[in-house]
Amino acid sequence: MSTAVTRPSGPEPAGPLDRLRALSGEKRLAAEYPAVPALLAELAQRDDGPAQMSRAGRLLAKVAPEDIAEWHSGVEPAAVAVTGHGTLDGLTAPLTAELARHGVPLRVSTGDHDAWLRDLQDPGSHLYAPGTELALCLLDAQVVFGELPLPWGVEDVAKAVTGKLELLDALAARYDELGTGTLVLNTLPLLAEHPRQLIDHCSRTELSIVWREFNIGLLRLAAAHPRLHVVDLEPLIAEGGPVRDTRLAAYAKVHLGEELLARYARQAAHLLRTLRGRARKVLVVDLDNTLWDGVLGDDGPDGIAAATTYRGEAFGRFQRVVKQIGGQGVLLAVCSKNDREPVLDVLRTHPDMTLREDDFVRISADWEPKDGAIRALADRLNLGTDSIVFADDSPFERGLVASSLPEIALIALDEEPALHIDRLLADGWFDVRELTTADRGRAVQYRQEAEREDLRRTAGSMADYLRDLGVTVEVAPVRDHEVARIAQITLRTNQFNLTTRRLQVPDVRERLDSPDHLVLAVRSRDRFGDNGVVGALFVHREEQALRIDNMLLSCRVFARGIEQATLAALLQHARDSGAREVRASYRPTAKNHKMRDFYPSLGFEPAAEATDGTVEFRHPLTELPEAPGHIALDADFRRDAG
Repeated sequence: MSTAVTRPSGPEPAGPLDRLRALSGEKRLAAEYPAVPALLAELAQRDDGPAQMSRAGRLLAKVAPEDIAEWHSGVEPAAVAVTGHGTLDGLTAPLTAELARHGVPLRVSTGDHDAWLRDLQDPGSHLYAPGTELALCLLDAQVVFGELPLPWGVEDVAKAVTGKLELLDALAARYDELGTGTLVLNTLPLLAEHPRQLIDHCSRTELSIVWREFNIGLLRLAAAHPRLHVVDLEPLIAEGGPVRDTRLAAYAKVHLGEELLARYARQAAHLLRTLRGRARKVLVVDLDNTLWDGVLGDDGPDGIAAATTYRGEAFGRFQRVVKQIGGQGVLLAVCSKNDREPVLDVLRTHPDMTLREDDFVRISADWEPKDGAIRALADRLNLGTDSIVFADDSPFERGLVASSLPEIALIALDEEPALHIDRLLADGWFDVRELTTADRGRAVQYRQEAEREDLRRTAGSMADYLRDLGVTVEVAPVRDHEVARIAQITLRTNQFNLTTRRLQVPDVRERLDSPDHLVLAVRSRDRFGDNGVVGALFVHREEQALRIDNMLLSCRVFARGIEQATLAALLQHARDSGAREVRASYRPTAKNHKMRDFYPSLGFEPAAEATDGTVEFRHPLTELPEAPGHIALDADFRRDAG
């Protein structure tokens, strides 16, 4: 269906919630869904954000996810199953809003009241339904204290939590085996009323120790079960607000209050975004009144501060957090309205600076519009603008970027620098399920790209450049320590991703353990350094043919012949192993359309085309393509070769 919408004449309602109400009243929320995330982002940053988001969620919950998907073909609703102990009616509205903030409509299914144990035990329950992405099981302290004898002591609690931990361990193992999504548990808050029922201080201390060890045990379950995630409620409670309303807990069994559920909903939405591979890769920061106090052009280097003053120290703390994020593989860049040389001088020599020139992969300091500068930065890094987070203190600059590049995540840094850190971290834009070696080395790799670009510019031709680059490609089965990286490639690669099938770590391991499947890692290096694992191939035996389930390659290594060499090696292996043909499919998306002709360019013939645009290909293996001559290829498909 066309997404063109006729807007009624007249002034727009002033506030974001008013605009959502107007869209809801006019039955236009589905049609205008791409505009919703920006409205919700504004709501979320308000002091009463949780309450506002819940109101917005109730409006959005009236719209069927199917209606939204019908208007916008690229929108994928999320199937979320909810169960738990007590009444959880207060979760749906904030969860709807938090997911919508990331452009994801919610399709929610809920179980019966207090049926969490039955739901987890029964593989026919909604938690195990095909297509479920998140299975949320919210528990509270009453699952333990409600089962204790009277009178109870610390030893009774210790025995009960040991049994509960063993039970949850077994249930998580069951979900590992039979579930398809991610099971989400949570730590259990210890309420003040629990230790106060013990009249001696020694017992209260022992109870606190037992309870903390119980919650630590819950958190450790996540390390043992690949389909399990545990949300730690303690930091969410520390943000403010009670765990519950005592009267609602007593009369309506609402053991987790609305404010806490709203903060939990935000974490759940962040988790789903992470599982879908939508972590951002680049943090672009302004300078004046963002990284330091003052305006360099007006105040000069002696008039700015990131230490030595109260406000300056707040900016210094912000720089430390930015550097901490950058140290974990997030690319840092500068986009500032300033003259370049004074900026570089400050970053190199100013005594207050924690961040230095070498911390940034690119520094844009000029007087050009910032939306263009950010677009140029993305082009230089060969990344989509939807990989970028932009932090700036100027409402004008943020508004310019929002209107030109709405896919960029914006962080509004106001005049209070003490809040900069909270604003930066609130939405977990850079969260990944597991930090890989490739993540930690990403900044170094992108700096190496600058050296490659220098070589390309000075080479007489592209052929000369590729020959001088000295590319080596290794194609071999995935090694155990590379599984997380392979899963990450399926989640985060969009341009060279021929079927866009997204796999979590358990899905990759399942294929690795199957005798009928072959999971190959593509590794590359050249004269400037080791690129590590840059691609993956998923293949399985299908009758007398090999079927390529998916082929992926990092955008960092495009146009070097790596993809041609990899597929040439696979086709040779297919012929050598007795296959009569190789089958493959290409599923078009907004981002991989340039790869449509990849298979035909290497001798594949189109066999069929589905109504959704998916094209089936076959290669008869009569004439095989050769690997590009400038590449040194090492291909070994034996399972013990990895």
